[in-house]
Amino acid sequence: MKIRSIVLPVAIAAAALLAPSFAVAQTAPLDGKVFIGDAGEKGKPADEKGDVITFADGKFHSSSCDQYGYNKAAYKSTRAGDAIQFEAETTSEKDGRLVWKGTVRGSDIEGTFVHYRKGWLLNPNPDPIEHWFKGKAKT
Repeated sequence: MKIRSIVLPVAIAAAALLAPSFAVAQTAPLDGKVFIGDAGEKGKPADEKGDVITFADGKFHSSSCDQYGYNKAAYKSTRAGDAIQFEAETTSEKDGRLVWKGTVRGSDIEGTFVHYRKGWLLNPNPDPIEHWFKGKAKT
């Protein structure tokens, strides 16, 4: 019985000591990266040029979306060989939401985002619109 009462506090202390190193290992791999790129509707040329895509503090941000009220959003990422794939969902109270999926390989970024527009009286469920984006790391 005495062994049990000693094991639990030791396990808790060990977990507390390991927690800071675990937190460091969880740093978002794209943080600190900034890209300049273009975007457009799928199958069409770019209608947004010079978008600044930023990854900082575990969040994704597209500067071209500021004018529509979109926020920064947490992103998820996974390594796949020499690339990092990411996903994020930004929202705008007045415009809807954007679901981003992309790949960063070296100094290149590319991917898609789907615009789920906010409905209104005459069109309560507008069709989503798929877009592409592509860019290079800011130097």
